[in-house]
Amino acid sequence: MSSIREKQEEYERQNLSPFAQKSCDTKGRVREIPPCPIRTCYRRDYDKILHSKSFRRLKHKTQVFLSPEGDHYRTRLTHTLEVCQIARTIARALHLNEDLVEAIAIGHDLGHTPFGHAGERELRALTDGEFSHNKQSLRVVEKIENLNLTYEVRDGILHHSGSVPAETYEGQIVFMADRIAYINHDIDDAIRAGVIRSEQIPKEINAVLGSNHAQRINTLVSDAVFASEKECRITMTPIVATAMDNLRTFMFENVYRIPTALAEERKVRAMISQMFRYFESAPEELPNEYRETAYTDGIVTAVCDYIACMTDKYAVNTYAKLFIPNAWDKL
Repeated sequence: MSSIREKQEEYERQNLSPFAQKSCDTKGRVREIPPCPIRTCYRRDYDKILHSKSFRRLKHKTQVFLSPEGDHYRTRLTHTLEVCQIARTIARALHLNEDLVEAIAIGHDLGHTPFGHAGERELRALTDGEFSHNKQSLRVVEKIENLNLTYEVRDGILHHSGSVPAETYEGQIVFMADRIAYINHDIDDAIRAGVIRSEQIPKEINAVLGSNHAQRINTLVSDAVFASEKECRITMTPIVATAMDNLRTFMFENVYRIPTALAEERKVRAMISQMFRYFESAPEELPNEYRETAYTDGIVTAVCDYIACMTDKYAVNTYAKLFIPNAWDKL
């Protein structure tokens, strides 16, 4: 008698696109495990990530705005969920593997540092360009959490950003969904914060993508679906892709790299740098698991692991403990 998983695998063979990555065709895991009678291998990977400590920490990591005052600003967790939703919509419309897309999407930012890309830029500088959040996300699932995920999920996580595309169409969808999500929700947060006004967005961009959050998301997702279906590859039409690139440029010029943001980034980078140098010179003060990493993989790797895993609040508290004097009555 066929198991539920086997019936699902047969459904994939019969109904998914020829371009889809089928669960039964996975290249497998580093350590083989008995198959689940209910879940496909990619659904199992999704569940592994969902129940990990690293996923839970995303709710306390900055997306763009540092220490925002308000309940509605995005965090790294809500960003991840929005990427999942966008990627799943595109995958379903193209008859690709939704389980694989969701597993990649939910794990793509597990290696992000506290304080968003500001923290990442400082760790990259401190490691002579070696650190990147996508490589760290892969390290999280392979080494730190030791989740033993399938090859295709690990490949998609590694290549969700950068110039090298994922091997599967599902991984390439996550790359696109990540860009669609962050550009649009960062506009929403920037308007909420009073950093920009909606009427500042160039009219030529609005003419292509739409003038509000819902219209832009709908345009970008719909265009990705129809263009990819037509071209038999994951893509957008040139006019929409250009408009999205122009919108991204607008965000860098008016939100990401404005003097206020850069001033806060300098504070973040100084804090990350001081903690890095401190633990690099005193690895015996790292928590036990990171001291073990220092022994096996080197001190720099261990310190990067520790700092990258921190939430924003934990990083601030650790910095204060290390460098801010206590009043005598608290000693």
